[in-house]
This record gives sequence, C-alpha cells and structure tokens, in this order.
Amino acid sequence: MTGKRLRTGAVLTAATLAACGLALAPAAAVTPDTATINADCGIFGGGAATLTATQDGTAATLTLTADAITAPLALGEDSITSSLTRVGGTGGSTAFTGTENPAMAAGGPVTVGPLSGTVAPGDSPEAYGGELRMTVFGIAITCTATAPQAPGPFVFD
Repeated sequence: MTGKRLRTGAVLTAATLAACGLALAPAAAVTPDTATINADCGIFGGGAATLTATQDGTAATLTLTADAITAPLALGEDSITSSLTRVGGTGGSTAFTGTENPAMAAGGPVTVGPLSGTVAPGDSPEAYGGELRMTVFGIAITCTATAPQAPGPFVFD
C-alpha cells in the first residue's frame, strides 16, 4: 500500500512540475511585431500600410491597417473575407485568412484582421511577392506590395 502511494505521489508531482514548466515557458515571439509595406489596390487606392503580427506557438495572426487604402462603401463589422498570402524565403507561401474587421465608413481607411495562419519556428514570410485578397459584397479586391516590407520580414519563433 505504501509503495502504491509513493508511486501515485511521484506521478502527481511529476505532472504538476510538467504543468508548471509549460505555464512558465516563455511565449513564442515574432520579430519585429510591426512592419510597413507599400500596397497597390488598383482603383481602391494604394500607399503605406502597417502589418501587425502576433504569435502563440504555431498559431499566428496578422492585422493590416492602411489609411491610404479606402473602403468602397460603408462596411459592417466582420463583413470582409480576407486572405493575405505571404511568400517565404524558400519560395513557399503562407496564407493568413479570416473575416474579422471593424466597421468602416465609406471612403474610410481599411483595417482587416486579425487574420489567422500557421507558422513554424524560423518561418520568415514576406509581403512582397504575395497579395491581399478581400471580398466585399461579392467584389474581389486584390492588393499587392510594391516593395519589400520594412524593416524586413517577420521571423517567427
């Protein structure tokens, strides 16, 4: 009976220590957490846009905010279907997708995201060479980066 209690105690202690180690482990970090791009969205505008990145393990999000890219009509919250494709240094691509956006006035600046994607440690996808596709009321809008993002690609832990 004593041996059984010792084994049970040892298993519980090991499980508790493992759980504490996971809880105290540092969160994954993306560097840098913000970058700028210059985007061309055709008749919907173009100019500087800010990308903000977050990471939690292999899950990552990107949010794009652009004063120079304008909403064609007044848009309700979560009414834009978006896909931001980014090109990796090895030629592969990563898609960040979602339907999250704040409400926007006609002619107002566009914000989409957070858009969700999956990353691996060391991934460093770049906006230049990729594209942002937004679907608004069935109308497809495609934006492309006209130069590499600054200060450089995001690097995920």
